Amino acid sequence: MFSVKTFNNIAPEGIAVFDKKDYSVGPEQTGPDAILLRSHKLQEAEIDASVKAIGRAGAGVNNVPVDSCTSRGIPVFNAPGANANAVKELVMAGLLLGSRGIIPGVKYVDELAALEDNDAMNKLLEQEKKRFKGGEIQGKTLGVVGLGAIGSQVANMALSMGMNVIGYDPAISIEAAWRLSSKVEKMNSIEALFGKADFISLHLPVLDATRDLVNEKLLKVAKPNCKILNFARAEIVNGEAIIKALDAGIIAGYIADFPKPGMIGREDVLLMPHIGASTEEAEVNCAVMAAKELQDYLENGNVLNSVNFPPLSLDRTSGYRLTVCNVNVPSMLGSITAVLAENAINVIDLLNKSRGDMAYNIIDVEQKPTESVVAALSEIEGVTAVRLL
Repeated sequence: MFSVKTFNNIAPEGIAVFDKKDYSVGPEQTGPDAILLRSHKLQEAEIDASVKAIGRAGAGVNNVPVDSCTSRGIPVFNAPGANANAVKELVMAGLLLGSRGIIPGVKYVDELAALEDNDAMNKLLEQEKKRFKGGEIQGKTLGVVGLGAIGSQVANMALSMGMNVIGYDPAISIEAAWRLSSKVEKMNSIEALFGKADFISLHLPVLDATRDLVNEKLLKVAKPNCKILNFARAEIVNGEAIIKALDAGIIAGYIADFPKPGMIGREDVLLMPHIGASTEEAEVNCAVMAAKELQDYLENGNVLNSVNFPPLSLDRTSGYRLTVCNVNVPSMLGSITAVLAENAINVIDLLNKSRGDMAYNIIDVEQKPTESVVAALSEIEGVTAVRLL
């Protein structure tokens, strides 16, 4: 049986992916084969030597020590796109709340609880409603930075609401490009997008290249009175630069899912408490996706949606399967197959792919490798993990 240790409350639909006759799943597991978690800040000491894979029921993996896992030959899986619709709908809400005087209007009405005369209330509202006048988003230009699973949905949604949409993503994938409407105008630079958009929606991961991407220099080229929406990650926006731009009237508003000191209570800032993916549907989708990824890796060695391993999948046939993780240097594959040849093990099929400094191999063989063969593979300099399935 496989053992999967869980952190946080994982949606029951995700747990149900694991067949009870083949898996033992729960927070009490010791010496687990895999870890499944949501927001728990996973420490290296919590990753037992037995752990072969980690699944994050969400898109970001900032709470997982990815580099350490890579050095140990442990793939880290996530659930890209599983919460895309939830975030897209919140961006829609942010656009509307940032355009109309909805929040101030609701707060004002709440203050009228003591007024019991209906006619007097209606008269008062007619007098005061001009205070909450806003604008429509139809005909306005939305700039989408990052056109992946979420960004492409946001772009298409905005088009359906009558907005003009421009986009910037220098690393857009073929899959994302297929999802994106041809009506989205591609910008050659993020500066060009900032100079043209009335609203800017950010949809980027946290990388060295994206940390503090929205900074004082970039904000200076923004279209006057534009509003910025950040439902991606707090780290891609420099909070102090946003406050300075708001104070200087360079931008008109900031709408985000990441409250920061100094922003709370401002009339030109609308902050939400990290609720971008907080829907029942998103939690279920993320849990199911991450669970299926772990299951396929544990049972078949296949890799899909890993943030540190290359995508690699091979249909099971007859025989036995070996998976080998190694550093990405010349002659490694030759060293691996040499061990098999020395032990008269015939290779039926083999896939090899690298990602950065590591490589991953799926090798189907005709004869069952002995423990000594597995040990010999593990002892090759540069091999970090070997599994016999």
